[in-house]
Order: sequence, then structure tokens, then C-alpha cells
Amino acid sequence: MDRDTSCQLFALSFDASRPENLARFWAGLLGWETVDDPQDGITLLPGDDTGFRLRFLPSQEQKAGQNRMHFDLTSASAEDQRRTVDRALELGGQHIDIGQFPEEKHVVLADPEGNEFCVIEPGNNFLADCGFIGALACDGSQEVGYFWSKALGWPLVWDQDQETAIRSPHGGPKITWGGPPLAPRTGRDRVRFDLAPTAQGDLSTEVDRLLSLGAKRVDTGQDGPGGVTMTDPDGNEFSVLTPR
Repeated sequence: MDRDTSCQLFALSFDASRPENLARFWAGLLGWETVDDPQDGITLLPGDDTGFRLRFLPSQEQKAGQNRMHFDLTSASAEDQRRTVDRALELGGQHIDIGQFPEEKHVVLADPEGNEFCVIEPGNNFLADCGFIGALACDGSQEVGYFWSKALGWPLVWDQDQETAIRSPHGGPKITWGGPPLAPRTGRDRVRFDLAPTAQGDLSTEVDRLLSLGAKRVDTGQDGPGGVTMTDPDGNEFSVLTPR
């Protein structure tokens, strides 16, 4: 981590009408351990080098429109890709059409609450050295890729034609942004980052640092003992959690 960075990507949080069901799907697909979450949700702990956990938090809001971020899962072979797709369908996933072309070799699916993800074909060079979760693919600008590189202290591993990608120095998935045009916003982000100040940081100092990088603090009615809600330069919501 960069010496000027005082936070880490603690979790990727999903709003869910049935957190237990959604956690069961992803635990079954990824093979991760399930633990209780302090905000009455469910947390999955990674069993690989992913570096951040998944949180499933209760919400009454229904999903509207396509998420701005989704997982790209990797495959070692065509048979391996089929096994992943079959397993996802057995767990309650479904095939969806988001406008992909028939000749494309990746498979587009959704989890039981409609959150999109892709199972990438074998031989993808960009994800060749990544694990099962190859990437968290995001709809976003070049500016937001630069923001998150500085916010997390993760180096840029791709910066071309307004497309950017960063990756932790410790490995794990890449986080990518596809450049313009950006999809229109459809309400509160159902999938978002949770940041945690490191041991040498504190909440107010970290919030000030992120503001200096281009984030904004917003009043969503969600602030409280759990932390502070902010947005990045593209307007994507994220939380800075209170140190525990």
C-alpha cells in the first residue's frame, strides 16, 4: 500500500431483499465462508487472494436498471466455463440478455436478485494471471480510475483509450473502468465499495483525504455508527467505515 494511503478496500456490499439467499448463492459459487455481519446482514470471507469480503445487507428498495459494476469470473477451459455456468444455474442464477452479441464467448448471467456477472471464456490474456474472480468490471470514466488508484494506493495496470484498471500490489482481482459513455443512474447503487481506515488512519482524516482527491460527502440518511457515505467523481456511492 502506498505510504500516503490510509484506507483499504474492506468489502463489496450488495443491497438485497433476502440477504441470506444471496449470500448462499455467492458462497456456493465462490466457495467462501459465511459469517454474520454487524449490520444485520451476511458477510462472506474470501478463501483466496481476493483481498476483500462480500457483504449482503437488507434493503427494501428494488433493483432498477443495470448495475454499474459486475464480476468477471475466469475459466481454465471450455469445460470449466460450462461447470461454472451450470453451478450458477443450480444455485438460482439465470441467463440474461444485456445486448451481448451471439458470437461473444463469455456467458452473461445474473444472481437470484438480478445482479449481473460474466463467466469469461478460457484464454483471456487480460485476466491470465488472476484467480477465479478475475475482475470487478465497472462502468466509469478515466478520471474515476485515477481516483481509485490514488484512494486505494493500487497501481494502474491499464490506461488506454480512456479505459483504466487497477490491481492491488498483493494480487487478487483487477478493478476496471470501461470509459464513456456512462450508463444513466437509476437510483441508489445496490453494489458499492466499503473502505476501512488502516491502523494509522482515522475516519475524519480519511474522509478529508478522499475529499481532497475528488470525492464528495453526501447526506443519504445512511450515515451513523457504521461510517460515512461518499461518492466518487462519477457519482458512485461508497462508504468509509468507522474503525473497529
